[in-house]
Amino acid sequence: MSTQNTGLLADKIVVLSGVGPGLGRSICLEAAAAGATVVLAARTESRLKEVAAEVEAAGGTTLSVPTDITDDDAVQNLVTRTVETFGKVDVLVNNAFSVPSMKPLARTDFQQIRDSIDLTVLGGLRMTQAFTEALTETKGAVVMINSAVLRHSEPRYGSYKVAKSALLALSQTLATELGPKGIRVNTVAPGYIWSDQLKWYFGEVAKKYNITPEQVYEQTASRSDLKRLPEPDEIARAVVFLASPWANAITGQTLDVNCGEYHV
Repeated sequence: MSTQNTGLLADKIVVLSGVGPGLGRSICLEAAAAGATVVLAARTESRLKEVAAEVEAAGGTTLSVPTDITDDDAVQNLVTRTVETFGKVDVLVNNAFSVPSMKPLARTDFQQIRDSIDLTVLGGLRMTQAFTEALTETKGAVVMINSAVLRHSEPRYGSYKVAKSALLALSQTLATELGPKGIRVNTVAPGYIWSDQLKWYFGEVAKKYNITPEQVYEQTASRSDLKRLPEPDEIARAVVFLASPWANAITGQTLDVNCGEYHV
């Protein structure tokens, strides 16, 4: 977490869906470091408590609301709890994540694709619809967390790309529709994120090919201009920027954070 309060989100109320141990955690910590009060929403209450405790230990203020973003009543409860507690909402970050099937489309189960779209795309829309009234009052911002899968069509990523491409289309249309209300909608598209989950995965790849995890990292990072992979906090700071007043004239855009792996 940043050691210095940047003030970019001073006095802002930030709602984050999809609070997990990786990027979700980093977004909460970086938003709080930038001066925001953070509302954490996820299905797993124990995970909310862990991240909230970490934010509060660093001096931040939080509210945890267990929420299934595929459920209308649960999302409305999140809106009600947030507004009743803090009186406003300035930023909504849609970070809910569905693990991709990692199978060729010819062998991908249709229900898995439906579930992914229900969570990633319709969940993001449900959240944005529910918070639109509050965000209109503050001329707030929405940040969608996408993926560098938008930039390639590698085998086995098909169902994931379907969902994330639909999320991008949703984000762009929402930017146009909500712009007259003063609401900005932008997207952050990370590439590989050097988190514990990826470290574990690289370890498994190393075993499979009888090489070291360091070699897997080097081979992967070699495709980027900076020859390294971004850390979760680096992705989170891009989210903070797009959520902040420094990005007041930016909407409908996608910010790739991948150390230069893809150029768009």
